Amino acid sequence: MTPAKIRRMNKEGILYIVATPIGNLEDITFRAVRVLKEADIIAAEDTRHTQKLLNHYGIKTPVTSYFEHNKAAKGDFLAGRLKEGKDVALVSDAGTPGISDPGHDLIKGAIEAGIRVVPIPGPSAAITALSVSGLPSDIFAFEGFLPAKEKARNERLETLRGEQRTLIFYESPQRLLSTLKDIRDIIGDRNIAVLRELTKIHEEAVRGRVSDILEALKNRAIKGEVVIILEGFQGKEFKGSIIDELEMAVKSGLERGYRGSG
Repeated sequence: MTPAKIRRMNKEGILYIVATPIGNLEDITFRAVRVLKEADIIAAEDTRHTQKLLNHYGIKTPVTSYFEHNKAAKGDFLAGRLKEGKDVALVSDAGTPGISDPGHDLIKGAIEAGIRVVPIPGPSAAITALSVSGLPSDIFAFEGFLPAKEKARNERLETLRGEQRTLIFYESPQRLLSTLKDIRDIIGDRNIAVLRELTKIHEEAVRGRVSDILEALKNRAIKGEVVIILEGFQGKEFKGSIIDELEMAVKSGLERGYRGSG
């Protein structure tokens, strides 16, 4: 059913959450192209970036900006258009909107206002990276971007030391090496995959132990957004002082019901 047909059944418009390519412009669905063409307005994180995609597919729909620093005012504007019966297509710079970007606020507000929200599925950097990481993908946790400040980042990593699920992080190229060092020192020298420029010409995947990746990248200029896939806790790596190790061993024993003979 096309947006126009759905709209005739509803007084209010529909908010479409449209996934767009994370690099290669061919990675867009037929449905996404159709919805972008038929929507009344496209809300884009970066209008100039999105316009390249729209031009490639001959999409003439009006575009407005929606990003972190204007999301309050522009959210009200878009809510008004939806209430008037206009269909809005939300896109991010790359991938699926609402994942580590301000689209979440618009989606949440629309749901609370009783507006229909329809997903148009497609690329996601996190899932794309996980699928080729070589690490367990049956159960995982997406952590998004770690805090930029070292103290806050280390505190967050401390809470993840015992996490058994595969962990997914986004990271900027400027902070990649410092983040990898913190992961090695706080979480442990585990298996890891570092992927950058996914689906682009210079796509790269580096796999191995954290220490191996640090050695391989230490003298290189890192470019492009990065996804880190980290092996979950396997109960075998050294992660801190001997006191830390003893505390974890005691905790593990208590969780198994062991209380000693004492």
